[in-house]
Amino acid sequence: MKRGKFALLITLFVMIFFYLPVVIVAINSFNSARFGGEWKSFTLIWYSKLFADKNIWSAFMNSLLIALSSAVLSMILGSVAAFALEKYKSRFQTIHRMLLFSPLVVPDILIGMSLLIFFVAVKIQLGLMTVFLAHVTFSISYVAMVVLARLQDFDSSLYEAALDLGAGRFNAMRLVVIPLVFPGILAGGIMAFTLSIDDFVITFFVSGAGAATLPGYIYSMMKHGFPAVINSLSVLFVIATFCLVLMSRKFLVKQ
Repeated sequence: MKRGKFALLITLFVMIFFYLPVVIVAINSFNSARFGGEWKSFTLIWYSKLFADKNIWSAFMNSLLIALSSAVLSMILGSVAAFALEKYKSRFQTIHRMLLFSPLVVPDILIGMSLLIFFVAVKIQLGLMTVFLAHVTFSISYVAMVVLARLQDFDSSLYEAALDLGAGRFNAMRLVVIPLVFPGILAGGIMAFTLSIDDFVITFFVSGAGAATLPGYIYSMMKHGFPAVINSLSVLFVIATFCLVLMSRKFLVKQ
């Protein structure tokens, strides 16, 4: 077998392995059978039950609020960190880079446990605020990574030309650098939003009473609720996530 055909078969196998479960979930979301063990008939009843469940939408609003707010703050802090890493080269920056990107490789369960211990130690009541702080903690790394990649392709002569033409450092950053780098900043923000609204492990450790997010509510429904409703919710969730990823990829493409 030629190497090209073998690589194609491996790629197809991996794609089927990853996406076949998603296809099965999508099919079962239109199955009238409650547990999806067998196909009975086509129905939209699970989607109607989904939109009528107030608890799901309350958890969704919590997730949306945390994802939006943490993404905005992560865009600001992550961009500042990326600018600092790109402009200043020193031994301290090596430590800074290591600390900034460590959440990318540290397991989520370890981050969640560490943040829980920290919040308990400083006597911060667990709730939406602790979930927000936890999501900002790991989202900064992803934003900084995307913005730093954008900055490495940035032509610094444009910034120097703005200074030569009389613009101050602040105006040169505001009028020249930030507009050109903004697609990367926005792409990082979209990535942070996607990761935040999908997160379960870290949120499970740092959320308290009345701070149910959508992934956590789905977990409780898997044990006590209606699996068919979860199928419908999962389909909508996957579609929304793919749309956000495509938007992020679009902004990453160099104009």
